[in-house]
Amino acid sequence: MSQVHISQHPLVKHKLSLLRCKETDAKKFRELVKELAILLAYEATADLTVAEYPLETPMESMVGAQLKETIGLIPILRSGLGLVDGVWEMMPSAEVWHIGLYRDEQTLRPVEYYNKLPVIPTVKVCLVLDPMLATGGSAIATVDIIKKWGAHHIKFMGLIAAPEGVQAFTEAHPDVPLYLAAIDDHLDENGFIVPGLGDAGDRQFGTA
Repeated sequence: MSQVHISQHPLVKHKLSLLRCKETDAKKFRELVKELAILLAYEATADLTVAEYPLETPMESMVGAQLKETIGLIPILRSGLGLVDGVWEMMPSAEVWHIGLYRDEQTLRPVEYYNKLPVIPTVKVCLVLDPMLATGGSAIATVDIIKKWGAHHIKFMGLIAAPEGVQAFTEAHPDVPLYLAAIDDHLDENGFIVPGLGDAGDRQFGTA
């Protein structure tokens, strides 16, 4: 699947292993999520366009480059919040808009409870952030919302995905690329990724 990009960077593999460990406490977990977000953002933004502009170095004049497109970060509440700071550190001018979805534990379907998108799109590129792509329901629903909003250039960035979620997402949105640290083995009977890392939201916010 050409739209699925799995990072092969050694630092991503190293930090993801630390993140998975059940002994990693909430503080360290949050730090690792931020660091992984920085690394994945580097890969997910490799095709952004730049505009040239004149600048002066201490030595002479030259032509520099600056991001041409406005970027919007859209974390899926609540676990997607942990990825924001890392991406924001790389792109401090990015706008952040929030969409809140929770998974109905009976149906495993996403339920929208919060949406703070402005009336019309104010950005050119939308980066949807969620650490886990399990069934794919929340990510699919979020992209549905963003497309109805009027955005056209959308990417998804996460840490770990299940094959079932990847398949569902790519079938629903074949035009949206995914940037991930890993695709794991399968979903269990409760819809959790195996081997995974547990509940990313609970582990980030100390509510496990």
